Amino acid sequence: MNNTAEQIKQKPLELNQYHSILLATDSSDHANQCTVEASRIANAYQAKITATHAYAAKMHDVRFRQMEGGLPEQFKEEIELERQRDIHDDLITRGLSIITESYLDQTEKTCKKDNIPFTRRSLEGKNYRAILDEIEQGDYDLLILGSVGLGAIEGSRLGTVTLRCIRNSTIDSLVIKNTQTIIENGTIVIALDGSAKSWGGFLTGLALAQEWNCNIKVVAAYDPYYHYVAFNRIADVLSEEAGKIFKFKEQEQLHEDIIDDGLAKIYSGHLDIAKDLAKELNIKIEIKLLDGKPHDAIEKYCKKVNASLLVIGKLGIHADADLDIGGNAENLLRNVDCAILLSQKEYMPEVDVIADATTTWTHEAEARMKRVPSFVQNMARMGILRYAQARGHTVITSSIVDEATASMMPGRAEQAMTEIVEAFDDKAKAESKGFTAIQWEDNAKAELDKLQDKTQRDSIAIRAEKKARVAGSTIVTLEHLADFIKIDTITSFNWDAAANARLMRVPEGFMRHSAKNTIENHAKSLWLKDITLDIAEQGLEQARDKMQKSMENQPADKAPPKVSKCPFAKQNQDKLNDTQLNNWTEEAINRLDAVPEGYCRDMTIDVVNTMAKEKHINPIFISHIEDILATFSNTSKTIKMSMTWTDEAQASISKAPNMVKGMLVQEIENKAKKEGLNEIDKYYVDTIKSYWKTAKQFHLDPNDPRNTQ
Repeated sequence: MNNTAEQIKQKPLELNQYHSILLATDSSDHANQCTVEASRIANAYQAKITATHAYAAKMHDVRFRQMEGGLPEQFKEEIELERQRDIHDDLITRGLSIITESYLDQTEKTCKKDNIPFTRRSLEGKNYRAILDEIEQGDYDLLILGSVGLGAIEGSRLGTVTLRCIRNSTIDSLVIKNTQTIIENGTIVIALDGSAKSWGGFLTGLALAQEWNCNIKVVAAYDPYYHYVAFNRIADVLSEEAGKIFKFKEQEQLHEDIIDDGLAKIYSGHLDIAKDLAKELNIKIEIKLLDGKPHDAIEKYCKKVNASLLVIGKLGIHADADLDIGGNAENLLRNVDCAILLSQKEYMPEVDVIADATTTWTHEAEARMKRVPSFVQNMARMGILRYAQARGHTVITSSIVDEATASMMPGRAEQAMTEIVEAFDDKAKAESKGFTAIQWEDNAKAELDKLQDKTQRDSIAIRAEKKARVAGSTIVTLEHLADFIKIDTITSFNWDAAANARLMRVPEGFMRHSAKNTIENHAKSLWLKDITLDIAEQGLEQARDKMQKSMENQPADKAPPKVSKCPFAKQNQDKLNDTQLNNWTEEAINRLDAVPEGYCRDMTIDVVNTMAKEKHINPIFISHIEDILATFSNTSKTIKMSMTWTDEAQASISKAPNMVKGMLVQEIENKAKKEGLNEIDKYYVDTIKSYWKTAKQFHLDPNDPRNTQ
């Protein structure tokens, strides 16, 4: 199932920690309090702090240009106007930069005093955008900023910069709202609604409470009154006849039952799970179920317990993919008096833990489950619970059981489940009639026992036993087991005509034998007995890679080869070094830029040095190189293909450098003719090119007199 809860549910229960904090500062009272809290968090987790402040010099420059029309007459002379512009630019650019650095100096002093790793980030641009860009470019996991800054006026509760940053931040964000309270000296309140982010916040809140040894209270809030209001409104507008059709009274009673029993059970379940998880971590918490509009109920509770920090998921259980912040989170961000941490970290308890606390089964659904064989009941129940949770169901009915079963068992899987049930019934009938229990061959039993999952092992055992029984056998063999478990019983392969023809195009001898083994091993890895053209091509690709790696990893202790007469042969050096160009003029060295980098350039240098030595040329001028390159190119142009080349082979050879392409064609065709080939394909070309590139031994015939002295 592709849902968030399913993807993250297996995360181990570990308390969240922070390692890199981004601190926004402007020397306001709230920003200064942010520095205090940031240093306490950094000390708790040995985290690093990066302090930042953004100034908008360009924006001020534009604004000054816009105001120039309103300057007094004495400033409208061009000389004076230009002077004022220069003064303004200098004051704004240097002045704002100095102010920013002063803010950061203040934070750095606090960090140095507490031995906290510190980095400063002076940013230019629109304040909130600069902070968000820094978040995206850095490796931060916590943003800390004040609810208001230097621009706050009386009654301000949340600044626009803070709100914009929180809406768009991709990491946990802590907003400091009280300049007189230290978080660790108060009570931490965590709000749960069952969403992954609220559970992530729960683990973060536990971690902070554990580090600071402070009280922690976990709350869950639900609204049982909304539906009553809605139904009363509906009653006011429904006619008597419409009310009868709608069955208003029955609907109202149904919703009362669901709200009173269902919602209360769900949110109480979240708190019960929280208590169990905290107990597992040896952390004491208090839980409280609140009723009313969630954000209002939580805000009132925070005031009641004098909370110093509220932890809440930035997005709640009903959030859609495009939402930037949940409604309850935003209301609490604006209205709560204490600091607020909006969690982006995620965690989900195990599905069976959640289901046990929040999900119920109807009598009909339980009856359906009793008809499922006992050995697969737990597996089936877990799958149904996951299906129901992903769709928001807290009551599992028989129809949900049917839907979940259908979704879990498409096609062959449904048939397999039928076979399991039938096999289970057959075994039960056989045992009831006193039939002799079926036996297992030792090798078949050994293969079965390799399965770690007991449920899967029992299921496959019963299916294999039925297959043996249907075949009239009293012993389960590997053949009976092979339909249900992957067993390496393939000893021979069926090659179709196309695959066999493709193999015949590989040069006879070692290359064909090696390719055949690689293809069959590839087929065996896929549990295939029949080899098609596609399987053959996949195996040949592996064979090419294998040969390439083999040539690249030749043992270093092999006896050194004889010195080659061919200037293209490898000259006992693996890479270019300065001594190879000692007697080259600067122009000659620069000429190498036109030669493709890599083995082609290395071999060109070898050729030039070899021929220069033979002709006693010293130093080597660019004219000498031009003559050699021209000789190669002209020789290569005179050589044409004389054999049949496949389109893929021609495309492969076309990638070779032009100055040696013709000579490469000649070498490949000479070797192909000696091996009796009628056609040259891509596999053959790629194999030889790999050899040529790796060994730098141009002449493919080992008996060619130009290879050695």
